[in-house]
Amino acid sequence: MNSVKKLVTPLLLPLLLAAHGNALALSADEIMQKVEARDDGDNSSSELEMILIDKNQQQRVRRIKSFGHDVGKDTQRIMFFLEPADVRNTGFLTYDYDDANKDDDQWLYLPALRKSKRIATGDRSGSFMGSDFSYADMTGRDLEDYHFTLMKEDVVNGDKVWLIESKPRTAEVIEETGYEKSVLFVRQDNFVVIRAVHWLNKGDKLKYLDVKKLEQIDGIWVPTEMSMTTKQGKTFVHSTTLRQHNLRFNQKLDADMFSVRRLERGL
Repeated sequence: MNSVKKLVTPLLLPLLLAAHGNALALSADEIMQKVEARDDGDNSSSELEMILIDKNQQQRVRRIKSFGHDVGKDTQRIMFFLEPADVRNTGFLTYDYDDANKDDDQWLYLPALRKSKRIATGDRSGSFMGSDFSYADMTGRDLEDYHFTLMKEDVVNGDKVWLIESKPRTAEVIEETGYEKSVLFVRQDNFVVIRAVHWLNKGDKLKYLDVKKLEQIDGIWVPTEMSMTTKQGKTFVHSTTLRQHNLRFNQKLDADMFSVRRLERGL
């Protein structure tokens, strides 16, 4: 899919860019532009497991089928919930626009209501389907909306990373995403964000993103397992694990699959 606005998904770049000397010469903005410019594939299909873990360590598992493709520089994605029964046939559609002046579009189809609900910009900091990911997390971020600062270099699981502070430039962006600021851990060898800490603007909470498994599929770096954990101080509140299986690129997908009509019709 088109990479232009995704901050958390992986990328593939020439090895020359990963050379230590070149890496040190990059500014925070240049690093984030490299993250933004990654190849994340096109015409994809995959199966997802969403595992919700509450404060008592009780788990609920949801199974999802996901499809994505590019329309010029824009990205479209549609997801269908398959299991369990209480979420079956729920669907989620996203249009992620490259144009920073154009708001992304999102729709959620709830079979009990038999209609699709458009997700308003002001509601995107809310929980996506009861998970620790928000609706805002399900689309990309416009780099123009943030001020980036290179904090330091470090090592995570044996890989050199940059720590980059990301602060929204406006109160509107804070309200939309729910994040006052973030610290992003970017791997120096492939420009993948493998970890992040988000400061929520409400509730005195932090959210921790951790890419637990990163693989190359058809030459494209893919986070096949990641978690988002919410804490209040040091107290565990909730966690969500996403596992991706059977990811395939260059699939034959009809353009009309990525429509509200198809969302309501189901898989």
